[in-house]
Amino acid sequence: MGHIYLDNAATSFPKPEEVYDAVDDYNRYIGGNPGRGSNQQTIKAGAVLFEAREALAELFNIEDSRQIAFTLNVTDAINMGLQGLLKAGDHVITTSMEHNSVARPLYALEKRGIEWTRVATDNQGLLNVDDVKKAIKSNTRLICILHASNVIGTIMPIAEIGHLAREYDLVFMLDTAQTAGVLELDVIQQNIDILTFTGHKSLLGPQGTGGIYVSPQLSIKPYRQGGTGSLSEYLEHPAKMPDLLESGTPNTPGIAGLLAGVNYVLKKGINTIREYEQNLTALLISGLEEIKGVEVYGVKDVKHQTSAVAFNIKGVDCGQVSLLLDYKYNIISRSGLHCSPLAHQTIGTLELGALRFSPSFFNTTSDIEESIKAINAIVQELG
Repeated sequence: MGHIYLDNAATSFPKPEEVYDAVDDYNRYIGGNPGRGSNQQTIKAGAVLFEAREALAELFNIEDSRQIAFTLNVTDAINMGLQGLLKAGDHVITTSMEHNSVARPLYALEKRGIEWTRVATDNQGLLNVDDVKKAIKSNTRLICILHASNVIGTIMPIAEIGHLAREYDLVFMLDTAQTAGVLELDVIQQNIDILTFTGHKSLLGPQGTGGIYVSPQLSIKPYRQGGTGSLSEYLEHPAKMPDLLESGTPNTPGIAGLLAGVNYVLKKGINTIREYEQNLTALLISGLEEIKGVEVYGVKDVKHQTSAVAFNIKGVDCGQVSLLLDYKYNIISRSGLHCSPLAHQTIGTLELGALRFSPSFFNTTSDIEESIKAINAIVQELG
């Protein structure tokens, strides 16, 4: 019996066949180092990066794809944005739902003179834009928020936040780890100045891929320098994107896979993918809520959340449930704090943690039904 994989908020699995093929084809038949020389292999490798930037620019409505730099992952991209933009004395606003990829860099930056305000959401993760507005001060430089919670899936009002940032001449930075590839993103319409993304979740690419878009109106400092294949006669690091943030050899095989993943998303259509995941999520939430002793967290409304659904069985450790699901029922889930202690503190589960299911476009109705049956059986056994 094969596994039912419901941990797509951590990393998507399986990938489209095109993604596997693209990585294999690159490693077997191209293999060049982009930008390092003028041989045919190098030119073909450079074309992979160019095409991937163009596909991402189409997905996010970015006018100049050169403003996209590839990174190790979204955590790397977030660090680039925060450390490259903020200086001592600056004030940054986030929500109380942030992942540690935002929270830990800001905790470290506080020790270097950055001021950090966490605007509280309610216990469902819903953010009041007026509360963000009230947090703005004379030294506020940046509003940095996640697009949707990786714990309970709650979607933030990013269009309104972008408008607010523009009204007060603030930089708006968005963490799209949970949403790129499944929710509409438009850097122009949503006034996004810095967009950070990962390649291995809903963009369906390999792990070790990600990137950052920086508005051409912004100037940020790179936190690393090195070889870029451009302006090699100078010791000074290039100041133009994407080379500004892309020193060192990129993960070109991974980016080839990312390109295939993005093309798959563009071909299927964001709305089609979103609607399919909404249907699975609605089925999952309703099924879990019918089980006595199960508490589901968050808004429990697929219009206002992604497919991440967190819950607990009363009186049972979530880690024990996750282990049983894996080894007895062949169902892959995620338990614990999900690298988001701020979010768990907000929803009241910091001491308990929670179990999370996160279906994807590659799951089926049968997967959800079997998972609900398994939770029901575990409740009967342990609850």
